[in-house]
Amino acid sequence: MATLRFDLAASLVVVLVAVPLSLGVAMASGAPLAAGLIAAAVGGIVAGRLGGSPVQVSGPTASLTVVVAGLVQTYGWRATCLITVLAGVVQVLLGALRTARAALAVSPAVVHGMLAGVGVIIALSQLHVVLGGSPQYSALANLIQLPGQMLDMHGHKVMVGVLAITVLLVWGRLPKPVQALPAPLAALLVAAGTAWLFRWDVTRIDLSGAVTAWAPPELPHGDWHQLAVAVLLVALLAGAESLLCCVATDGMHTGPRADLDRELSAQGVANMTSGLLGGLPVAGVIVRSTTNIRAGARTRWSAVLHGVWVLLFALCLGWTIKLIPIEALAALLVFIGVRTISLGHLKKVHGHHEVPVYVLTMAGVVLVGLAEGVLGGIALAALLALRRLTRVTVTKDAEPGGGVRATVSGSLTFLSVPRLTQELRAIPAGTAVLLDLNIDFMDNAAFEAVHSWRLDHERLGGTVTIDELHDEWYAMAASGRRVSRAKTPPRLTGRWRLPRPPRRPGESAGGEAHPLAPGAEESHRSTAPLGRPHAAAEPARNQPAHLFITCADSRVAPDLIAGGGPGELFVVRNVGNLVPRAEPGAPADFADAFADDFADDSVAAAVEYATRVLKVHTITVCGHSGCGAMAALLSGPAATAQLPRLHRWLRHGESGLGGLGDGGPEAMLDELGRRNVRRQLDNLMTCPGVAEQVGDGRLKLVGLYYDVASAQAHVVPPPLPDAPGTDAEPSPR
Repeated sequence: MATLRFDLAASLVVVLVAVPLSLGVAMASGAPLAAGLIAAAVGGIVAGRLGGSPVQVSGPTASLTVVVAGLVQTYGWRATCLITVLAGVVQVLLGALRTARAALAVSPAVVHGMLAGVGVIIALSQLHVVLGGSPQYSALANLIQLPGQMLDMHGHKVMVGVLAITVLLVWGRLPKPVQALPAPLAALLVAAGTAWLFRWDVTRIDLSGAVTAWAPPELPHGDWHQLAVAVLLVALLAGAESLLCCVATDGMHTGPRADLDRELSAQGVANMTSGLLGGLPVAGVIVRSTTNIRAGARTRWSAVLHGVWVLLFALCLGWTIKLIPIEALAALLVFIGVRTISLGHLKKVHGHHEVPVYVLTMAGVVLVGLAEGVLGGIALAALLALRRLTRVTVTKDAEPGGGVRATVSGSLTFLSVPRLTQELRAIPAGTAVLLDLNIDFMDNAAFEAVHSWRLDHERLGGTVTIDELHDEWYAMAASGRRVSRAKTPPRLTGRWRLPRPPRRPGESAGGEAHPLAPGAEESHRSTAPLGRPHAAAEPARNQPAHLFITCADSRVAPDLIAGGGPGELFVVRNVGNLVPRAEPGAPADFADAFADDFADDSVAAAVEYATRVLKVHTITVCGHSGCGAMAALLSGPAATAQLPRLHRWLRHGESGLGGLGDGGPEAMLDELGRRNVRRQLDNLMTCPGVAEQVGDGRLKLVGLYYDVASAQAHVVPPPLPDAPGTDAEPSPR
């Protein structure tokens, strides 16, 4: 009951978004408008109560409009309802078989391309409605007929549609209190009110008796093969969108993580219920879920209550919907369709060289069909992945004394044999060759090629020394031992980070001057050549894009956590990954910003230099599990009584102590470590110039929490408003 007030408030916000969107999706799908409200109510009550995500909100989704519209046109509405029921049965079975994780294997480029294609189709079809006409049978036909439709525009209908789009465009620029009313609802209210006030000739919506005029689903007539494909298509698309929405929302809240198999089964039950009641297919919707989280939802009861409000609205206030012009709903759909073509998604896939997958999927969905476009995108993604997996790089560098170091990187398969043979045979005869195999797989054809070249090279007076940096693929094949068919992780040797582990005190050093000397010598031989090309590219330039603030703990390796190479990270390490806070009224100059008794100018200097000189794009604060500094804070002042400087330094982490849960020492330590990351991000915002750069979009602050046992880093989400413990007073030391 402690969270009910948060969930109740959030449900009221979500229902304001859900009602207009549900009506719009139903109209674009060619289904009865009441079907959208039925699906919204069922998605909230059934999927919300049974689902595996505590904050996800389900309902009719725009991504299925193309499929549903095709089904309604082919089989009729009541038969489409039965297809929805059968799709729900398939989802329940898939959830029971625990196959939910498999849906996440689909490339995001395919998903975003599909959504963009659906957005184009929706925008083109509904633009005809905004202009006072009717949508055509395909996206291409809508595009061809659009110029003629624009020449024959209907005045009042166009005006109300343009007015709705204008409200949607400017709403985000209005003051925050005004934006408390969701933009879709505001657009419909303004359009409806203006049309009523000036008595414009527009098309009205009428739901009178629509909710109570229920008829059972009927058996579709047609080829059962096509019916099976339709059922699978609805089940898989709705299920995939729900699971991807689950994964996205997990990173936006601090509550329990989603159970994907339970969520998939719940979506199946919701679709069975929605189809039986005459509603649209149901899926998790990212817009409603995001709104739910931002409105402060804590548990699944927010989604359930939202469904109850939608049901009450349909039963008791359905008569008010007749005031809404259909052209305004169409304008809302045009806006939503255009918004799905996100440049942000295109930038992300461009960074992974997957733009062709995105473009092919979008074009296939628009020009051919949704299933064909998705299958084409998946096929292209698979081909590109195969090409990357079989890509091999061969570099050759001269060694002192006339030798050659050849480094082969990648997966050695029969596809790489021509390139590999060409590069190796170009090495002059009689040369001393050090061949570094930095590979994760070698098949028999590749082994035969390398082994044959080696024998020929040595027969002509040269020497070949083979050094394998990971598993000994070549050595095992040469000895006749069985080679594993699957890729294996690299061996955890001392060369994982250092060329070899340093000796500990008491071990024999063999007369060497320093315990790290053997590691340095091995680094010069094996590791330095791999990093030399990066260092030689721009030896005098120090221009990292990221400032990385982390703990001094020896188990935390910033380059490995962030996946950065030489020159990519500007690193600051201190005890507890702390950032001293600039108090209100402190001087704007960095030299005086931390001039109290417990100041630490090194952190301030690093932030100043990184933001003003290096112009970094991100600042990351990374905490970790089992942190000694956090343990000292939990233990109280006595733990650092004999360490006065450490005692003073840890004051910068005390603000996270208040309101900790009582889940045992390990849980409290883990919670404090994550909370400390958030606190230090808040402290960064007090540094001169940081808040301004964040507000302008030039700088992004990121929180990470590194689990030492699993060697995995997790993003620490920002604290939600009014989250328990976020405003607690620090405990005195």
